[in-house]
Amino acid sequence: MRRPVLLSALLLLLAGCSSASPDGGRDDAGHWQPRPGTAWQWQLSGELDTSVDVPVYDIDGFDHTGATVAGLHDDGRKVICYLSTGAWEDFRPDAGRFPESVLGEGNGWEGERWLDIRATDVLEPLMAERIDMCRDKGFDAVEPDNMDGYKNDTGFPLTADDQLRYNRLIAKLAHDRGMAVGLKNDLDQIPELVDDFDFAVNEQCAQYGECADNKPFVDAGKAVFHVEYELPTDRFCAESRELGLSSMLKKYELGVWREAC
Repeated sequence: MRRPVLLSALLLLLAGCSSASPDGGRDDAGHWQPRPGTAWQWQLSGELDTSVDVPVYDIDGFDHTGATVAGLHDDGRKVICYLSTGAWEDFRPDAGRFPESVLGEGNGWEGERWLDIRATDVLEPLMAERIDMCRDKGFDAVEPDNMDGYKNDTGFPLTADDQLRYNRLIAKLAHDRGMAVGLKNDLDQIPELVDDFDFAVNEQCAQYGECADNKPFVDAGKAVFHVEYELPTDRFCAESRELGLSSMLKKYELGVWREAC
């Protein structure tokens, strides 16, 4: 159910929301917690353009160096480390360390296959090393991707409980290393996971009529970083502002181009 625009704006004001304040807040353990409405840039391909005037950047953890992260920090920005934690990618430097037993069906992207997230004895140390890399490069947070395998045809009989356990494991690995962590998509489990994550990242909730499902994050004073790929901004920005989402239009390759609400 949508809240009236005035009430939504008032709640965000009371929460201290500001697109100009990258620091947002801190949880009780000291992890960064971006506020609703915080502007962001998400770039996972092409030469990184650091000139976009936003307080938060989300970039690929493998592709960028600590010097790049430090440069963004020097510009007053927080930096999120993109990682795939629920799918295997054949182009990553650690790809050969994943046994065939945990590799499932393709997830629709070339060179990627779903992981058997039940196999935490195998996956936990591999993901811990990836998150160590993010920490060592100075990232402030982690965006773990492919966190909703149980809703997809993975080749494994994954359950909702399997997904909850795995997502909480990834959140703990990030928090134990002093970083914030975002919940990627996985809308159906937001009520159960909102307390475990510091923000959310969502793709195409407007296209599928699901944006209100992110409300628990906004109500908790946590940002929802949202993109659409196929809808023009006049089809989703009004609702995004009403809901308090940090929304923009991007192309599927997630290059430099953006059109923010």
